[in-house]
Amino acid sequence: METHKLVTTEADIVYDIHGPLPTADGRPPLFMIGQPVHAVIGALAVGPVDMFASSGGAVTALALVAAYPNDVTTLVAHEPPVIPVLPDAEAAERALAGVRDAYQARGSGAGMATFIAMTSWRGEFSDEYFASPAPDPAQFGMSTEDDGSRDDPLLSDRSSSVSSYRPDVKTLAAAPTRIVIAVGEESMGTFTGRTAVALAELLGQQATVFPSHHGGFMGGEFGYPGQPEAFARKLRDVLDEGV
Repeated sequence: METHKLVTTEADIVYDIHGPLPTADGRPPLFMIGQPVHAVIGALAVGPVDMFASSGGAVTALALVAAYPNDVTTLVAHEPPVIPVLPDAEAAERALAGVRDAYQARGSGAGMATFIAMTSWRGEFSDEYFASPAPDPAQFGMSTEDDGSRDDPLLSDRSSSVSSYRPDVKTLAAAPTRIVIAVGEESMGTFTGRTAVALAELLGQQATVFPSHHGGFMGGEFGYPGQPEAFARKLRDVLDEGV
């Protein structure tokens, strides 16, 4: 592995390269997205790339393809949390505002517990959801203490530009990029599962089902183990379909 730093006018971007470039098998390199991406692809000088992106990274990847369609050959966008595509978008925005309110009022434990409750809720955000009592952080193994910090990008309103992003469906559909919207088999009916299915329908496709859940590509390092080996096999199969 090699670590590089790309200096741009807006940010210094650190990224890692695993394996040789060009790739040993002649395939496009697999770009595992962070934020942002276009400048790194240009610096690598091996584009267009295949890309896997999950959650907020998948939203960035959709924006990338809309703006720079020649950067990416195949995009696998895994559970992008784009609220505007939902039929209950207004209620979903209200539920997400509840996460931010809990964080501002009681700190990170309360905010994250509310976030978990929101993202694990199945179906549309109904009166039953909003009538539910505030979740206890302790039930998720988190501290109930408030350390006073309010700079978490996920729990603060800094994440709003991601969740409120409205994909340019016409531009995406017209792009030369092959776009695959992916959803975890355990995510069906939950917030990001529903956004994935709804976006896939807008793009005229069915969401491609991957093993596990929203973090299904991870091991147990964060206490919510997925199925990384099975996930990797599925990703490789999906990328091979585009060859």
